[in-house]
Amino acid sequence: MQLYENLILLRKARELSQEAVAKAIHIRVRTYQNYEYGDRLPPLPTLIALADFYDLSLDELVCRERHSK
Repeated sequence: MQLYENLILLRKARELSQEAVAKAIHIRVRTYQNYEYGDRLPPLPTLIALADFYDLSLDELVCRERHSK
């Protein structure tokens, strides 16, 4: 799963609007929409804000899985 897909799932699972998420993490709605549409990747401070907002680790937020060596 890609980050933008996860952002949509997380938001919808909590029945939140894009506006509500953007406001909660102090960014413009259009900026957040760009992340959900997959047009842009959030900078690290925004990723941290999103992870904190959803109470996830950064790895969980970006759907990162560690591969065994």
